[in-house]
Amino acid sequence: MKKNTLQGHYCLKSPNLKQLFRIMRITTFLLLVCIFCSFASTTHSQNMRVSISKSSTQLNKIFSEIEKQTEYLFVYNNQIDVNRKVSVKVKDKQVSQVLDELFEDTNIEYMIQGNHIVLSSKENNIIALQQQQQAGRQISGVVVDGNGEPVIGANVLVKGTTIGNMTDVDGKFAFEIPDNATLVVSYIGYLSQEISTRNKSILKITLQEDTQNIDEIVVVGYGTMKKSDLTGASGSVKEDALAQRTVTSFGQALSGRVSGVNISTNSGRPGGRASIRIRGNSSISVTNDPLYVVDGVILNVSTLTNGTSPIDYLNPNDIKSVEVLKDASATAIYGARGANGVILITTKKGEGMGTTIRYDTDFGIGVLPKKLDVLNASEFLQLEELAYANAQKFDPDGWKNGSYKDPKLKRTDPRLFDSNGRPLYDTDWQDETIRNAFSQTHQISVSNTKGGDSYGLSVGFRGEDGLIIESYLKRYSARFFMDSELTKWLKVGGSLSYAYQQERQTDSMGDGGITVGRQIVEALPFLPVRYEDGTFAGNNDYPGMEGGNSPVQVAKDRNYTMETQTMLGNVYANITLMPGLEFRSVLGANIINQKSGYYGGRQLIWISSPNGSASVVNNRNNSWQFENYLTYNKEFARMHSFTGMVGLSWQHVDNASATASATGFEDDFFQYNNLGIGTSPTAASSANAYGLNSYFARVNYGFKSKYLLTATARLDGSSKFGQSNRYAFFPSVGAAWRISEEAFLKPVTAISNMKLRASYGLTGNSETGAYASQGSLGNYTTVFGSSKASGIGVSSLANPDLKWEKTSQVNAGLDIGLLDNRINLEMDVYYKKTTDMLLNAPVPASSGFTSITKNIGSMSNKGFEFSINTVNIRNENFTWESTFNISFNKNKVLALSEGGDDIYPGPDILSSSNNIIRVGEPVGSFYGYKRLGTWSTDEAAEAAKYNLRPGDLKLWDRNNDGQINDLDRMIIGKGIPDGYGTFSNSFRYKNFDLVVDLQYMFGNDVMDISKHSAEDRTGIANSYKTVLNAWTPENQNTMIAQIRPTGAGYTTNIDSHFIEDGSFLRGKNLVVGYTFPSELTNKFYVKYLRIYGSVQNFFLITKYNGYDPEVSDATQTFAQGITVFGYPKPRTFTIGLNVSF
Repeated sequence: MKKNTLQGHYCLKSPNLKQLFRIMRITTFLLLVCIFCSFASTTHSQNMRVSISKSSTQLNKIFSEIEKQTEYLFVYNNQIDVNRKVSVKVKDKQVSQVLDELFEDTNIEYMIQGNHIVLSSKENNIIALQQQQQAGRQISGVVVDGNGEPVIGANVLVKGTTIGNMTDVDGKFAFEIPDNATLVVSYIGYLSQEISTRNKSILKITLQEDTQNIDEIVVVGYGTMKKSDLTGASGSVKEDALAQRTVTSFGQALSGRVSGVNISTNSGRPGGRASIRIRGNSSISVTNDPLYVVDGVILNVSTLTNGTSPIDYLNPNDIKSVEVLKDASATAIYGARGANGVILITTKKGEGMGTTIRYDTDFGIGVLPKKLDVLNASEFLQLEELAYANAQKFDPDGWKNGSYKDPKLKRTDPRLFDSNGRPLYDTDWQDETIRNAFSQTHQISVSNTKGGDSYGLSVGFRGEDGLIIESYLKRYSARFFMDSELTKWLKVGGSLSYAYQQERQTDSMGDGGITVGRQIVEALPFLPVRYEDGTFAGNNDYPGMEGGNSPVQVAKDRNYTMETQTMLGNVYANITLMPGLEFRSVLGANIINQKSGYYGGRQLIWISSPNGSASVVNNRNNSWQFENYLTYNKEFARMHSFTGMVGLSWQHVDNASATASATGFEDDFFQYNNLGIGTSPTAASSANAYGLNSYFARVNYGFKSKYLLTATARLDGSSKFGQSNRYAFFPSVGAAWRISEEAFLKPVTAISNMKLRASYGLTGNSETGAYASQGSLGNYTTVFGSSKASGIGVSSLANPDLKWEKTSQVNAGLDIGLLDNRINLEMDVYYKKTTDMLLNAPVPASSGFTSITKNIGSMSNKGFEFSINTVNIRNENFTWESTFNISFNKNKVLALSEGGDDIYPGPDILSSSNNIIRVGEPVGSFYGYKRLGTWSTDEAAEAAKYNLRPGDLKLWDRNNDGQINDLDRMIIGKGIPDGYGTFSNSFRYKNFDLVVDLQYMFGNDVMDISKHSAEDRTGIANSYKTVLNAWTPENQNTMIAQIRPTGAGYTTNIDSHFIEDGSFLRGKNLVVGYTFPSELTNKFYVKYLRIYGSVQNFFLITKYNGYDPEVSDATQTFAQGITVFGYPKPRTFTIGLNVSF
């Protein structure tokens, strides 16, 4: 229930863990205690007593005092003069008696309904009564919100009259109306509705939240503001929108919701692996992730194991709203950490007044949307025979020496072939390794709100099986919050959340070796999963093959398990020093413990055979912060508004890591849980820490609510930099003009809102190594005579002149609301430039080092963002709303080292680097050769110049030097899109709702390195079906070389044939729900009940031939779009239930 007071509306007056699921008895006990206490606190009586001694005090402050001492809330409209000053001196007196005295000889009447005191005007009641006496018939009904909760204090009036009243505590109304009257129903924060009463006597009216309400309160850094007063570029996502998707991670929930925010879910493994970029990449060697702030606590800025980040472990079901700060006017208040944008997350608190118990659950099944086309058993054996037939052409000497044998002669294993050499099996390894994946979510929450106090507890479980067998995710979470208004000038509170997540992962990042994904493609199709004796079959069982176990065996015997424990908490105190002046102090902490255990079984060829291998890695990431700031709000002369904020902050971050590994195990039983029984043990550890000290300020000024100015400043100091550069200053300024408030635009009734915005600011990035400016020590070994000795020495050069990366950004935007804000448009253009980038610069080898960290290089991003929200149809039974957004971003490297040398950031799968950073080009550019096709028989002479034959691959000799080498490599694609966006439609018909989300991306490429082993080389493992289009004398216009044994020589490189168009249109989410009528649920003491079904990833249109073009299989910053046998994304069918009591 929203609480506010605005003209013409009735509204409520604002009142100012170790793995809990593993100890189920304690959890149950806590819940029962909370429920008991909550119910015990809901007793209301008109005999409640108060003691008040106030003189010459505004009436609304007397109301506040009564609310503090009782459980009553006042409901009234703007016609009640709450600014009238009164004097009250009572002791232990009944509330009703106090109200009788307060309203004696006034035009105010009151009525007590439950724990609500409803105020009304006698004059309006008399007029309404007179009009009702002339009315013809009775109308009654109930007004509810989108969740089915009653809307208390909504205006229900006959259009053009004062006939009507407001809804009671159950959202109900009843009065006399003229025949065929039209009702106007309104409430602050919701879209008004006009309802025809023709042939109706009982109504149920559902009010939809006004998501484009310009007076909506939004969260900004260190405070809140009205949306209409914003001068910067930001985007909001509310609880209702977040709840539309059944997801495991925050990135999946936010994807596509805000323009300018590119979220790529790069893996289909449980939990996914989201890459989040706000307005492009701003740095090369340090993080490009946005800053995450949860309830005022800055999350640890750490890259965790196997491509995860701290935000992945936040329970998305605990999130109430998200604000994305994009331009410098919005982010500069976070100074050195705002260059990549800021995401502010507000978690859920109590719902409404009194006690609420809520249970949310869902069950889902994930299926494989598409299969890869690979050779079946017959096709593979024919291909092997064709390779043998071509061996003489490509290796005449080897053919003459008998290096090649007829493959038909080796098909004698009775476990695999019949007596005629025909295969006994035709195994589809995708069917054997990929399953229908079950998932489930359970979350129960209990909250209680009384006056200015609220508290609550929630516990949750998320279990998700992966599509690939043996992979899974289990997350147990718990959260407690408390807010208490101890006095009229002091409010305290805090929250504490804990999560334990266990995952078994089968997709190794940046690994081109033997993985489950690779073996799904390359396992021989004529092998069974197991032989009759129960042993696994593998490629090495068939002579001449490249070894490798089946994907089923790799999934079972290669055990990579990750356990993560996170704790996020804060405590705060708000002190009102005087009217308009508030001091806030917040202490927050974020602790992340992560343990990854790995064991490769002794039978896994090319992985850990014959001795097995195991390792355990423990990482601990701690951060705490202490922030204090003063905020002053003042309005004066009815035309000036001022908000000033000043504060200071301290933050400490430390990280520690310890690794142990061993090989040489006699048995697989202990896995990674007993490294001591292995041989060749190794161990390593590391630790670092740094601190930040900051001073910040912001001023907001408004003149006549038309001309708005925002200025921020932050001084950040970091221990990472040298003494002379330890502090840096980050200012910003933003201005806005609300043109719609000008007199010359008032006659244009179609324009309900128009605001022009502009801003400029400077932000920074300090996420380099903790000791980059100081150099570092490391251990080394050397040989003295015949003895090896260990020592400690300088491992990297110090640079005391090292300083912050800085990003300047200019932004211009236009907000337009049309037709009473039924159409809302937002447009922004921006230019970002990063300078003083932290890069490794080469130094003379005579120094004993190869590089030093320096401030060199620059990069730019420029772009355009557009979004439109429309209310297409809105009436009493049917609502249709649409949202469309599109974002363009162009990245360009402006300068690198002094010599402008290229940088090769990796990954280095198959070649020295799969991508390149080059001046004048975007980061994330793919680097390789250009494949022109294959040499034809007419080009035999020219092919011979390169020692090649017709049927071999033909690469472009860029410099015509007669050889193919690194000088012929070039930029062949990019993983970063030119543009992206979403198109969403929501429909509501009576109690039914439907949401359809579409996501699109264009201008991006995918580098599919799996083509190296599944297409370029053949005959030693299974291949893609595309090899059936290989070169033959009759088929020479092809990109695939003539089939031959690998021993006869073949060409494979990172080249343009590996690049595919990664553009796509995806059916992101489809949800159908039904909310049960409150008149039905109330009979069973249920406040709200909704059931729904959804399909995620319900279609995909793309030219990419792999599983999914939204992919990255490496941990490097610019590896977006690089894949090598990635984890497929599921199509997930879900049913769910939301119920509250």
